[in-house]
Amino acid sequence: MLKYFLKKTILFIGLIFLTPAPTAMGSSLENLAKALAKIRGEVETLQTQLDTEKEKHGSRMSALNSQLADLSVEERRQKMSIEKLQHSIEKMTADAKKAEQSGENLKPVLLAILKDYKQYIQIGFPFKTEDRIKAIENLENNVVNQTIDPNKAINQAWSLIEDEIRLSKENGIYQQTISLSGEKMLVDIAKLGTVFLFFQTRDNRVGMAKRDTDNGWKFETVDDNDHIERITKLFDSLKKQIRQGYFELPNPLIK
Repeated sequence: MLKYFLKKTILFIGLIFLTPAPTAMGSSLENLAKALAKIRGEVETLQTQLDTEKEKHGSRMSALNSQLADLSVEERRQKMSIEKLQHSIEKMTADAKKAEQSGENLKPVLLAILKDYKQYIQIGFPFKTEDRIKAIENLENNVVNQTIDPNKAINQAWSLIEDEIRLSKENGIYQQTISLSGEKMLVDIAKLGTVFLFFQTRDNRVGMAKRDTDNGWKFETVDDNDHIERITKLFDSLKKQIRQGYFELPNPLIK
């Protein structure tokens, strides 16, 4: 009887230890399922973020391609302008030879070329426009008033046009008086060839020259913080004589 009671007690104790096992396993599986569900949710979130970034990247590439096309158009415009100036030089040289150094025959040719050159500056890249036009007008007056030898006048005209071509290749910081919101003010200018022109005022406003119409330009400040930071970085780099490197800048060619 005692032996039977001991066997039953041992069996009962064994059941006590064995019974929780399925419960523990069920709890473990439940936790695993929750963890998998959480991971699946994180994967779906990451996939959504990845799709969004891909879409943003596609839009950005499309915008950059559009800007690249604008820059290509502007580059062709500048090349055509330079080619026109070079053609003027060649024509002036040829006409000078035909005139056989005759001042009276050479004068109308030279004045016609200076007139075309002045019109080119008036509607062209807005860098120190008044100074460049003044140099042409001084030469025109000297030719008209015959206070300069025609051959010397040709050399001066040649030098002015060469300066114009050199402008298209130079980057740097300059000072210039511009019209901003109807007010004349002296500002620092960051000139990149004859395509981009950014400015910085004495009160730390920044902006850029933009085409107003096909025959004009205007100076506008920028309000976007990213654009302000990029233009400021360009000025800092040029002032430190850093003229090469990667610069991300706002595009003034965008309408």
